[in-house]
Amino acid sequence: MDIAIAGGTGVLGSAVATVAEGRGHRVRVLSRSKGVDVETGEGLADAVGGADALVDALSVQTTSAKRAEAFFATTTRALQEAARAGGVAHHVVPSIVGVDRVPYGYYAGKLAQERAVEAGEVPWTILRATQFHEFASQLFERAAVGPLRLAVKMRTQPVAVREVAERLVDLVEAGPAGRAPDFAGPREESMVEMMRAWAARSGYDGRMPAIALPGAFGRAMRDGSVLPGLDADHGTVTFEEWLQAQPTR
Repeated sequence: MDIAIAGGTGVLGSAVATVAEGRGHRVRVLSRSKGVDVETGEGLADAVGGADALVDALSVQTTSAKRAEAFFATTTRALQEAARAGGVAHHVVPSIVGVDRVPYGYYAGKLAQERAVEAGEVPWTILRATQFHEFASQLFERAAVGPLRLAVKMRTQPVAVREVAERLVDLVEAGPAGRAPDFAGPREESMVEMMRAWAARSGYDGRMPAIALPGAFGRAMRDGSVLPGLDADHGTVTFEEWLQAQPTR
């Protein structure tokens, strides 16, 4: 198959490209370095035209609902137009478990993206996945108060990026399916313990008090709103296995 990947240089998109290439598919990575800007549409028609499938792994660094919704509305519209004009038969989009239950700016953008894809003319598949194992390290970097690090209270069922990428390529190969079963890691974890384990692995030996984030978003992180349902599919790589594979510092 000929697969175009928007966001193909990002964490998930690059993993999708690696998996797809490993299975013998032709991969087109859409990136500014290759003359393709999805937000402006520059180079998009030529980059997408004639592909069998389009995977949209784009992301944006923001917590603003306004910015996230604008970004995903613009890029989704541009990708759908290019896909329709270029005869692409399948639009595949990764999303997030709980995106419709958690009041968070980025999630609002992803939910708007889902709705735009569902309303579009190109046959589609949406896969919601839980947080990646790397989320613990990302929170560790963000939750710093001077020399102190904070551990965020959250119920999560983290999943390996590689396994999400494999599932997305499975879905590309299978053809349009609408909403695919959610995909999660093998077991629920405590983000506090994950962050502390990451801290130890990275050489941090300071205190890490646990904190509960305020407001509706903080409550959603603690009440299971980002956990998968009983009908979800599961990967096999645990957070501990992922952690042990990371280099020590």
